[in-house]
Amino acid sequence: MKTIDLRGVSCPTNFVKAKLALELVETGGQVEFLLDDGEPVKNVPRSLKAEGHKLLGLKETEGYYTLTLEKGEE
Repeated sequence: MKTIDLRGVSCPTNFVKAKLALELVETGGQVEFLLDDGEPVKNVPRSLKAEGHKLLGLKETEGYYTLTLEKGEE
């Protein structure tokens, strides 16, 4: 599973980087995104879900969050 570290990246740049990373993943593939607390962990999962991707999990780990996602149809 590919892991994309978006910690330290501000909104909306983190969402744009997440979308670009997903272009390299096959439909149905899983990706982990590392996100900061606050706006990133609120906005990025919501925006990716609105794009048609499936959220598989979101867990807090040592001051940041790990979002696990399955790429949806394009």
